[in-house]
Amino acid sequence: MTSSIPRSRSIQGAGVGLRTPHLPLILEQQPDIPWFELLADNWLAEGGLDKRLLHQIAERYPITLHGVNLSLGSLDPLNLEYLAKIKRLKQETQATWYSEHCSFSSFDGQRTPDLLPMPHTEEAIQHLVDRIHQVQDFLQERILIENISSYVACNYSEHSEAEFIAETLKRSDCDLLLDINNLYVNSINNGFDCHAYLQQLPIDRVKQVHLSGHQQNDGFLLDTHGSQINKQVWQLYQDFLELAGPIPTLIEWDHDVPEWSKLESERLLACQFLDTQQVKKNRANDKAAIKEISA
Repeated sequence: MTSSIPRSRSIQGAGVGLRTPHLPLILEQQPDIPWFELLADNWLAEGGLDKRLLHQIAERYPITLHGVNLSLGSLDPLNLEYLAKIKRLKQETQATWYSEHCSFSSFDGQRTPDLLPMPHTEEAIQHLVDRIHQVQDFLQERILIENISSYVACNYSEHSEAEFIAETLKRSDCDLLLDINNLYVNSINNGFDCHAYLQQLPIDRVKQVHLSGHQQNDGFLLDTHGSQINKQVWQLYQDFLELAGPIPTLIEWDHDVPEWSKLESERLLACQFLDTQQVKKNRANDKAAIKEISA
């Protein structure tokens, strides 16, 4: 572990996903970014990306870890070797938290190239809860689970997606990384109301938000993480902030990664919405304090 990396750093405001094309600029210019999210799997392979660069980033900025290969909902045994690497990377970077997807991507030892949705059944909830407990016991901390984008719906589900996630959070005592783009994509693809979905979630469990782009295909939306954020997603993000207040938000751009200025413009727009909600929150707190003093 690099001893010069500070401990217990808070995550606030709007950050961006750390991608290798931007590493030289970040190290040289040290832009005014409150935090970065690290796609953990890119840094786990021996002989892969240069961890010395990562340590330099972690010395300057708070970091969170985001994983894609745990296959949390799979019937296959949890990969403890993979988890051990995640734990070691978290210690090396002093990352504030680790998030994974509410999905599966392996069956009987065979892996898929995508994140697959869980059936929304009681049996699947309990299976997922048991697996989250295993992970949290191994890491000795809470994790965040993320809602994924999907293009098919299980025909024997017993719960809506929101009910499934809410119950999983409750029983597992974990937190939520709410992907607003995934929520919007699923609402169109699977035909449900975004705002009713938000009302069913335990909002106090949302610790982080993802914002990213999608594209319109023939009859459905495709989650691409490779374009600017759609105006409907921005509107849904604003609606969510009205419910939750300012929540740490990440601009996620994984494919066709743009030049830094374009990514920064998206981040600054998220900052405007967060600042507006922070002002509203401060005013509400001030009113509550005055009311208490006057009582």
